[in-house]
Amino acid sequence: MRLAAVLACVLVAAACSPSTPALSWSDQLAADRAEKDRAFREDAASPLLPENKPSFTGLSYFAPDKSYRVPASLRVASGEARAIVKMPTSTGLLRDMVRVGRLEFVLKDQPLALSAFVEAGQPLDRLFLPFADLTTGRETYAGGRYLDLDRTPTGIYDLDFNRAYHPYCFYNPKYDCPYPPPENRLKVPVRAGERLSP
Repeated sequence: MRLAAVLACVLVAAACSPSTPALSWSDQLAADRAEKDRAFREDAASPLLPENKPSFTGLSYFAPDKSYRVPASLRVASGEARAIVKMPTSTGLLRDMVRVGRLEFVLKDQPLALSAFVEAGQPLDRLFLPFADLTTGRETYAGGRYLDLDRTPTGIYDLDFNRAYHPYCFYNPKYDCPYPPPENRLKVPVRAGERLSP
């Protein structure tokens, strides 16, 4: 083996070691949820109030359901559609968000769409999808839930509502969390992702 290849193996061991099989979708979801519980319980940056950490036993979720994982196509906004949207937040402020476009998808045989945003002045490398649905205020937080998606070069996205999460202001009022705009209030129930304790 040439010296350069040997050095590459030393510096990037994973690239030259036997590949580990990828986790199944359900196993990866379970692992990510367990890691989030650990971070909430142990990390200094946890949104939990100090007095709530000792009694924290884990976040509540709907059961994993692959029917809530669907492909979505981003229709990029231009002109006036790409305007800055002033989103009200949990602390009474307004957050300037740029509407990047609309993610179009079919969920439970219904064609739907959600606007995707980035915070004004931030790079367009990650899409922010605040949304509400018919579970909001009943089975999920009244302030809505969020999804985050890394930008793709194809404009096609893996939209997995099993990864929907409550904003940090649900756990701690010091956080400033945008509320979903009217255009992102789905008229269907989304029983996937984080939920209120049953």
